[in-house]
Amino acid sequence: MPQHTLPRPICGHCDGFPTVTVTTGTRTSDGQRQTITAHCPACRGTGHTRTVSKAVAA
Repeated sequence: MPQHTLPRPICGHCDGFPTVTVTTGTRTSDGQRQTITAHCPACRGTGHTRTVSKAVAA
């Protein structure tokens, strides 16, 4: 029998887009754009929030 898991809530800070690539405006020596990768600090790049356990909430 299949195991069903409940969907985890999407992060409200990044709306489910946890990792983005941003161009710095400069180019590398071979002509490609220089980019950096940024991860959402709230969900740590997962796109989902953690559910608060009852022990932590109390």
